[in-house]
Amino acid sequence: MERIVYLDNAATTPVRSEVREAMTPFLCDDRFGNPSSPHRLGRSASAALEEAREQISVALDARMRDVFFTSGGTEADNLAVLGGALAARAQNRSFRVAVAMTEHKAVLASADAVESLGGESITLPVDTSGTVDLDAVTAVLQQGVAVVSVMWVNNEVGTIQNVAALAQLCSDTGTLYHVDAVQALGKIPCATTDVPDACLAISGHKIGAPKGIGALVVPDRDRLRPLIHGGGQQYGIRPGTENVAGAVGLGVAAQLAAAELHDTRTKTESLRDELERGLSARISNVTVMGSDGTRAPHISNIVFSGTDSGSLLMHLDMAGICCSAGSACSSGSVSPSHVLVAMGASPTLASATVRFSLSHTTTMSDVEKVLDIMPEIVDRVRELHGVADK
Repeated sequence: MERIVYLDNAATTPVRSEVREAMTPFLCDDRFGNPSSPHRLGRSASAALEEAREQISVALDARMRDVFFTSGGTEADNLAVLGGALAARAQNRSFRVAVAMTEHKAVLASADAVESLGGESITLPVDTSGTVDLDAVTAVLQQGVAVVSVMWVNNEVGTIQNVAALAQLCSDTGTLYHVDAVQALGKIPCATTDVPDACLAISGHKIGAPKGIGALVVPDRDRLRPLIHGGGQQYGIRPGTENVAGAVGLGVAAQLAAAELHDTRTKTESLRDELERGLSARISNVTVMGSDGTRAPHISNIVFSGTDSGSLLMHLDMAGICCSAGSACSSGSVSPSHVLVAMGASPTLASATVRFSLSHTTTMSDVEKVLDIMPEIVDRVRELHGVADK
């Protein structure tokens, strides 16, 4: 059977063998207890949660007590943005949030939820590289907002934001800063010391842990209101019986991601550059989105003028190559990428892209297969569009 070339790692990653091994006892063996139970099985599960919390805190250079487990990055983003705004309203402060135009839908939808509850949502503009305008952030902060949310690494184009500067601006005005670090952990240096006092979100399935587990670093619990109400677990910030096996997997995955950062970053950056050079040399009218800014090494979003994303992805899939057109949360949508439109791309160009995302498992042979097959695919799709060279 022909090997599948998997270049959609920004959407999800396979569960690592080390992670599966660590999780297994909490799924089917003798460590299945409820971590809130007082007996030995409960204490064993509780101890595993604390070990996972410690692993995550070390990977992020955070305090253990600040790590709260969630069901994933989406819940973590919601808890920070909406929970932060609700806390501000309860404390008679501004019920307004400011989010970058290029944020993940989890953040944008949370901002919409603030509006639906009578608050206000402000969108922060970006330049052609996808970088947020710091002057615009300063102006918004002067007006007073409860939460500013700007992600560390963009999930569609890989743009790295100046999170240290953003965190400082927010700190100077007493504003809660939320940073979605889902695409940062394991790809670039990522530590809470760069964003002190910020809420920081991560997701397990982006780093070799299973789907359905994530975490939010919360340095100040008084700055959030819970979105889920229950038995008071995790200090009531995120109640409900914890996903022990998932947390264990996330802890191991975070530990590995931090330990392997240098090698992974070097390898993926080299392969990404080779991919972009090769495609640009072989195919006319190719644009690498965000290349005029600072990017994480694992994401390459490329516009192939005169095509459409749906046709390109279909042909790639038939050739055994898995990639995407942007956020997996928007799959099936016929709308142009909101990220690329915010960066200045026309709706036509924003609908003619492929996002290639790499990981530590990507090989040079994977890249070579794309370089071999992509020119033919682009020519075929352009021909279908009646475009010989556009």
